[in-house]
Amino acid sequence: MELILREDVEKLGHRGQMVKVADGYARNFLLPKRLAVLATDANKKIVEQERHAHLRREAKLSSDASDLAKLMGDVTVTISQKAGDNDQLFGSVTSKDIAEALEKQGYTIERRKIALEEPIRSLGEFKVPLRLHRDVTAEITVQVTKEE
Repeated sequence: MELILREDVEKLGHRGQMVKVADGYARNFLLPKRLAVLATDANKKIVEQERHAHLRREAKLSSDASDLAKLMGDVTVTISQKAGDNDQLFGSVTSKDIAEALEKQGYTIERRKIALEEPIRSLGEFKVPLRLHRDVTAEITVQVTKEE
């Protein structure tokens, strides 16, 4: 069955692309979830219009993210945690803690956009990347200090 994708589908294709899939996959998954439409002339025109609107939206989001990245270039976040004698934390600093500290400074960043590979478990200064957009990444400094 030939379909036109309305969204990016992993391991299948990108938005606006024509793909050929098994009938069952189309009827049971792609069509009910509105991830694709049948490849007719009318649907091709509609999907093309949606693609242009999506590109405009994507360009605006990308420019907003790059502006935010410039603002956040020199942001430093300080987080106090309880620590032992050898600078090991009791617990860890996670992306949730960093998001809350950024919120206190006036930046609203979703915690899933904070690309912390693993939680911070020691005192010190760390560079943490923020994935603000697919193409835009900013880096902030996180200082973990000992709580008195």
